[in-house]
Amino acid sequence: MIKRRILVAMSGGVDSSVAAALLLEQGHEVIGVTMNVWPELPDESVVRADACCSLGSVEDARQVADLLGIPYYVLNLKQVFAERVIDDFYDEYARGRTPNPCVRCNQYIKFDALWPKARALDCDAIATGHYARVVEGEDGRFRLLRGVDHAKDQSYVLYTLDGAHLARTLMPMGGFQKDEVRAMARKFGLGVAEKPESQEICFVHQGAYHDYVGRARPDAMRPGPIVDDEGALVGAHRGIAAYTVGQRKGLGLSSPRPLFVSRIDPSRNLLVVGPEERLLASEVTADNLHLTSGDRFFPGQPVRAKVRSRAEGAAATIEAAEDEALRVRFEQPQRAVTPGQALVLYDGDIVLGGGTIVEAK
Repeated sequence: MIKRRILVAMSGGVDSSVAAALLLEQGHEVIGVTMNVWPELPDESVVRADACCSLGSVEDARQVADLLGIPYYVLNLKQVFAERVIDDFYDEYARGRTPNPCVRCNQYIKFDALWPKARALDCDAIATGHYARVVEGEDGRFRLLRGVDHAKDQSYVLYTLDGAHLARTLMPMGGFQKDEVRAMARKFGLGVAEKPESQEICFVHQGAYHDYVGRARPDAMRPGPIVDDEGALVGAHRGIAAYTVGQRKGLGLSSPRPLFVSRIDPSRNLLVVGPEERLLASEVTADNLHLTSGDRFFPGQPVRAKVRSRAEGAAATIEAAEDEALRVRFEQPQRAVTPGQALVLYDGDIVLGGGTIVEAK
């Protein structure tokens, strides 16, 4: 094995900590780094202790680095995170869409913004704790694959990476099950071995996400009408940013049948609701395309398509593919396909690429 100088993105959690320990054990020169991305707050105590951007997590990462005897740095990436991730999060909700900030964080922060810092430290590669695999084929090309622990697989939020990213990226956790990772953390004596995982949006420190959207984009929290699928007024909403396609709870409606948000119309500040069958979509259109491991998308191409991170891939066929958009048809209709989320296409375990969902029908 070629020994390399590797910058490990350490969030303070068990996965990235074990990644650093494993690479060090393999003989690589390891440098730990945590990205300071959280906005300035009047009281840092309001930051969730389990957030990957919390001061507590920085201290956890620092303690792991001290235990391993590796250099450790905290990098200030607040501005680019605010511009690329937080502002986009607010804008997307104001447009009546449901964004996935983890996709943009991986694209613009963990792999784009971090790479110049790695080069400044003379590092050959970046390593993360993601549950996904980077594999070099016999043809010399690098491909992104699902992690072997499909319950923890994070390849969905990494589809924006391309061959150049993958060639300089290591994901040591992709070949392990989560319980194996915790066992390794205990073997290495890491204090984060039993640390719980953070499941929430890291920059939403207290309250609901739509409170943050409302402060940044007040128009997104203007009350407005709720209509049924025939256009009849059935209620009032508190602001489109507080809702997402497929939502049933919190609508405040009285109806003999369950009603779900089927469409959000920001131009009219309108929510459309209907029965659950209205949530089923056989066709989805996506734009802002990225090729991860594939050469191109082409009509008639069979794929497995995921429309949310924890969904199972569904059998589908690409109906149309252009430079900036593609249309995919599912063999079986999918529930609550949501504009703003990612459509990620797979060939078995290989991530072909994907885009941002624009429309489902």
